[in-house]
Amino acid sequence: AFGGRPIIQYPQDIVAVQELIWSIRPDLIIETGIAHGGSLVMSASMLAMLDYCDAVKAGVVLDPKAGRRCVVGLDIEIRPHNRAAIEAHPLAHKIEMIEGNSIASETVARVREIASRYERTLVMLDSNHTHAHVLAELEAYAPLVSKGSYCVVFDTLIEDMPAEMFPDRPWGPGDNPKTAVREYLRLLNEEG
Repeated sequence: AFGGRPIIQYPQDIVAVQELIWSIRPDLIIETGIAHGGSLVMSASMLAMLDYCDAVKAGVVLDPKAGRRCVVGLDIEIRPHNRAAIEAHPLAHKIEMIEGNSIASETVARVREIASRYERTLVMLDSNHTHAHVLAELEAYAPLVSKGSYCVVFDTLIEDMPAEMFPDRPWGPGDNPKTAVREYLRLLNEEG
């Protein structure tokens, strides 16, 4: 759990992400895949800490709800009990949730509109792990990443795990986030 919400991430990934947030200092984080909201709360807490540190550096007292940094979370289904728990969290003012398919044109348009109001954007993709879905998310959201930031694609390790690890999932070796990243980079190189 992180901040009272379950988080479905490897501990070393959590540490790496908080280091990225600290070094990049984004004012917007876009996350696909909400689940229980632990990752959203972690991102919001890091953004609140950046706001606090900026206020201390400027020698001003920070209103707890001040600061324009926020995290936008997308999920095809936000279960009511998870939504209620995230909305009741003390950092809810730093979190915006969008329920819908992350690759649907209306969802992408809404996120792009939100992103247009921010300068430094970090993107983290962790929803449906099929090649086609991740590739579509990369095409939709990687261009929103600001210079000096990152698009983090989770669960690329699926490619290197035995197929029997995913018997009830539509992804596995040959069809997963790593294959999508490779394809996206190949397409970028062809365009470039």
